[in-house]
Amino acid sequence: MGGVRGEAEKQRRSQSGVSGKLHPIRGEGAPDFKPIDADRIVDGAPMTETRLDYERDGTYVGEWAADVGAWRVRYDEWEFCHMLEGVCELTPEGGGAQRYQAGDSFVIEAGFVGVWRVVEPMRKRFVVRIG
Repeated sequence: MGGVRGEAEKQRRSQSGVSGKLHPIRGEGAPDFKPIDADRIVDGAPMTETRLDYERDGTYVGEWAADVGAWRVRYDEWEFCHMLEGVCELTPEGGGAQRYQAGDSFVIEAGFVGVWRVVEPMRKRFVVRIG
């Protein structure tokens, strides 16, 4: 990329703080709003919002938010979560609920099966690795 377009690209990257190997995660990706699938719902009718800021080679990074409610989950992927707002509980199949709130971080390993319950509307940053 050269000339004016090349300079414009350099300026855009400079302003956004992005280089080829450094990527800020600000929850500024395009929003994707979705309800939880009806066959997974345990309680309520929660909507989710996902904002993907980075995607490469089976790694996905961004922000995710959800309304109050509960649904069944089955993880095939590994996920790191850092809570920004709200409260949620994860209850493994056959186990007790683990509560997380703003400021908490946790990892969900592939193979986790249980219930995700949003107690107060929540927002988290996430890193998901597939494969």
